[in-house]
Amino acid sequence: MARTTETVQRQTKPFLLQRPMSANVSVATALAANVTALGIPVFEAREPPKNLGLSFDRLKAAGFTAKPASTLVVPQADGPLMVAVGVGASDALDAGNIRDAAAAFAQAASSQDRLAFSLEGIDQLPFEVAAQAAVEGLLLARYEYTGFGRERKASPIEEVILLTSSAQEAAARSGAERGHAYAKATILARDLANTPHSHLTAMQLADLAIKLGKENGFEVEIFEKQALQKLNCGGLLGVNAGSVEPPCMIKLTYRPKGKATGSIGLIGKGIMYDSGGISLKPNDSVHARMKNDMSGAAAVLAAVAELPELGCSTSVTAYLMCTDNMPSGTAMALGDIITTHGGKTVEVNNTDAEGRLVMCDALAIAAEEKHDAILDIATLTGSVMRALGPDIAGLFGNDEALIKQVKRAAEATGEPVWQLPLHKPYRKALDSDVAAMRNTGPTGAAQPDGILAAMYLAEFIGDAPWAHIDICGTAWNERDQLWRRAGCSGFGARLLLDIATNFAPPTPSTRH
Repeated sequence: MARTTETVQRQTKPFLLQRPMSANVSVATALAANVTALGIPVFEAREPPKNLGLSFDRLKAAGFTAKPASTLVVPQADGPLMVAVGVGASDALDAGNIRDAAAAFAQAASSQDRLAFSLEGIDQLPFEVAAQAAVEGLLLARYEYTGFGRERKASPIEEVILLTSSAQEAAARSGAERGHAYAKATILARDLANTPHSHLTAMQLADLAIKLGKENGFEVEIFEKQALQKLNCGGLLGVNAGSVEPPCMIKLTYRPKGKATGSIGLIGKGIMYDSGGISLKPNDSVHARMKNDMSGAAAVLAAVAELPELGCSTSVTAYLMCTDNMPSGTAMALGDIITTHGGKTVEVNNTDAEGRLVMCDALAIAAEEKHDAILDIATLTGSVMRALGPDIAGLFGNDEALIKQVKRAAEATGEPVWQLPLHKPYRKALDSDVAAMRNTGPTGAAQPDGILAAMYLAEFIGDAPWAHIDICGTAWNERDQLWRRAGCSGFGARLLLDIATNFAPPTPSTRH
């Protein structure tokens, strides 16, 4: 692990990162004496497990019909608190139902810290899948950001135990371990994005990456300003021009212990705070959220941090493109021309379209490395948020096999995506009279900016299989929704983990 230039002295406040949730996760065939709450899944119109001690008619009389994620707390004279949790119809059960049910149980038992969740009767899907979803739901539902002294509303979880039969114990344990790793990744991504930029600069994120690399077993290299100049990263340097904080490119390298089954290049947008630059954002609630404009970089770092624990067989090289975007006397101006890595010139006609500028340098570098596929993730355009809302990320790409892998991972993790077109006739909107291209469509015109941003990025990937995930809407939750907690969502960390651990290199025949 090394820096490529000298460390720049910085006047910033200490970074207050919460450590990932330290709950002990295990699988057992019998209820332990120290368990304080037990969640019991109940299907609609089916008798519940006997350990609940109530018939379905008695539950129904109490107003509980077992609709998905519904709960009924059943106090006991002694022993753990019992919570009936609805999972809906048995023929419609999937991992999402289990994840939601576990989350509903964790919230219903919010004052309890040692939770057991029964998998009895959950035989409609593989036990490994059910166990993974249950652990994710339990841990993510109890997430709270308390980095600055805010008191927790719920007790932190100390222990999670999944109850299963001895025949299914091994499969459940494998799924529980995977769910724990996925949950830790999302929790880290949430922590990073929720931290204000006054406490988390680009270089502080670099320091954290080095620490995580040493602890978890992946390589980290930090490219500071002089190294970025040598690499001709004009996009990242241009966006940084108005800031007093130095930029950096954080390169993460994960190598599997055995022979790699494939190679992925990951790029994450790391705008630590986005004022819009000279194209200043309005003074509204969205502006106040711009600490989360590094959610793509947070998701990538969090995912890579868990790859060693999962024994991922895919080689992953990641680039986090980090700076803030601020207005000042030295800031990049509208009409300026920058030269990006690889030599392509770009006319800047909107400094608030900065994400594509910092990412294009990394895409060009990744393309030179000849990975089997390149993926990027970014809070990139309000256009995609307006089109798909806060629950669904936009997906673009040039390879059908890779697109299918992203969609499959989205379905598995409950982090939905929707494919949008790379409509070639729109490309002419990026033509410039003075440079190779410009970073947005004509000023003031009604433009499909989400598509244009993707088409801009596509200019830098050569012939590599590539997918772009726009998480502008999904990076923020307005309110709590079971395991989706209010605030910065951590969306993408689990999605990227699932893609990497199940990756199959595309073939040229799937390119378009």
